[in-house]
Amino acid sequence: MATRTERRPKAVIAVARDSSVEMAYKAIRQRILDNVYPAGHRALEQEYADELGLSRTPVREALLKLAGEGLVEVIPRHGTRVLPVSTEDMREIYQMLTALEPMAAELVANKKLPAADLQPLIKASRDMSAALKADNLDAWAEADERYHRLLIALAGNRLMADTVQGLWDRAHRARMVTLRLRPKPMHSTAEHNAIVEAIRAGDAKQAARLYRAHRERGSSELLAILERARISAL
Repeated sequence: MATRTERRPKAVIAVARDSSVEMAYKAIRQRILDNVYPAGHRALEQEYADELGLSRTPVREALLKLAGEGLVEVIPRHGTRVLPVSTEDMREIYQMLTALEPMAAELVANKKLPAADLQPLIKASRDMSAALKADNLDAWAEADERYHRLLIALAGNRLMADTVQGLWDRAHRARMVTLRLRPKPMHSTAEHNAIVEAIRAGDAKQAARLYRAHRERGSSELLAILERARISAL
């Protein structure tokens, strides 16, 4: 008599396996980006499998995928180690963001969108100000990321959005670790507000100029912290 597994079509088995691999990949990756698994964190495949309620096979494939992205190192017979993000990596990431995001601000300003379309962006900017008043840096960081992602989405360039999203994901871990090492983000919040006003006014050149200055200042600040603290990796 055929077993239950043998009776299942191979295509169904493959889809289930792929789904489990994707689940493991997304869960472990997000924990790394959120610094739940900080740089240097070590774990065995079975530990990840137990935590996620999966078998070791999809976890192993997910870890290999993460190793290919430079997020973990697979150590034979000793599990995995979460790899750091180097200062040089962050410098290159911010160079890319400084080139792309001002273009997005320019595109949005040129669209001269109605107030209703810009409302989510305006709200994110206001939420940052409110979070600062409440001295809630975690809420500020959430509103900050929401602001940047909304702006890219409003630009309407899918290829740019995909590229910037990938860069933001790679920078997220470093930003969260340094969040409380940086000065209170008063300048950043004021810059976000000024960019919104330029976009509302339809001043594309001013929006791009302000955004570029914002990215350059933020990049210099973050990289200086990493270098000053002699942190080559996070």
